[in-house]
Amino acid sequence: MMLGGSYGRPQVRSRRQQRRTSLKSLKPWRGNLGSQPYFGGENFGYVDVSLIPYYDWFYAYETMANISMEAECPKLVAWAKRCAQKKSVSESLVGEKKILGFVHELRKRLGLE
Repeated sequence: MMLGGSYGRPQVRSRRQQRRTSLKSLKPWRGNLGSQPYFGGENFGYVDVSLIPYYDWFYAYETMANISMEAECPKLVAWAKRCAQKKSVSESLVGEKKILGFVHELRKRLGLE
């Protein structure tokens, strides 16, 4: 699964197609989380540790694809916010603005902007 679809690939795609691809790539995450607070159930575990760094990318997806992660994936956003409340997680995240800056720089280097 490629999170976020093809924003970094030099392909001609409409924003609508990119949005659809992004949301489609998030579907397995939403389904696996279900009604549990964490991917491992009641406890924060390895899967959560592996996936939480993508939380910083949500802002870039929202900005680049003009989507609302909160509206499209409310359970996933709630999970990420729960995880981010943990000190060890919040101190390890890079920051959504830095990720967005990275995406813009990458797109410029690839000639997409």
